[in-house]
Amino acid sequence: MTLTILPAIDLKGGQCVRLRQGRADDVTVYSADPVDMALHWQAEGGDYLHVVDLDGAFEGRPVHVEVIQRMVEALTIPVEVGGGLRTDEDIERILDTGVDRVILGTRAYASPATLAPLVERFGPRLVVGIDARDGQVQVQGWTETTAMQATDLAARMGAMGVQTIIYTDTARDGMLEGVNAEAMAAMCDATSGHVIASGGVSSVADIQALTALQRPNLVGAIVGKALYEKRVTIAAMKGLA
Repeated sequence: MTLTILPAIDLKGGQCVRLRQGRADDVTVYSADPVDMALHWQAEGGDYLHVVDLDGAFEGRPVHVEVIQRMVEALTIPVEVGGGLRTDEDIERILDTGVDRVILGTRAYASPATLAPLVERFGPRLVVGIDARDGQVQVQGWTETTAMQATDLAARMGAMGVQTIIYTDTARDGMLEGVNAEAMAAMCDATSGHVIASGGVSSVADIQALTALQRPNLVGAIVGKALYEKRVTIAAMKGLA
């Protein structure tokens, strides 16, 4: 079982940043040139680029469309984008940049009935991001914690035909404390679709822990701060170094 490694780029104010646990007031800037950073992660062996428009997530609309367009045009690896995609028009706008797939979060929780026609229309290009703290779904850029269990939302999305779910343990995100393997196993068991792990992936041991779950639908891992802080390399996570 081999996991796809997805280096992450979070966009805020036109720069590449990382937040601790999604807090907008706890920001570290790593690069002022997102395109250059995207090319760097591609050269380092990234299989797929994960991009989050943080300003979009907080404002409820895409903010970095032009930057995303330039990143897509510069790369040969596929790109997925999330953050602030609340309307059909926003989804189409981002897909028109040439990204491989878009990620819906808040909308999947708040308006699940509106997803059915989108799933039918876009198929595998539509991904649902489920962000949770202590197993409970968080929305609106992680500023609101709901009463819904993440596994329940995953089951609902799977029944609707959503083919890929990105599951983020927000308490672990940016903390370099390792993955929540138990929660990830439960997420994989809740849906027959593909699952990508996010939050806390910071070492080769984390990749090994995810692989050891032996969940065939666990297909990838998103890595952010650990790469920027040089705690690990993409090559090492892929078993190449």
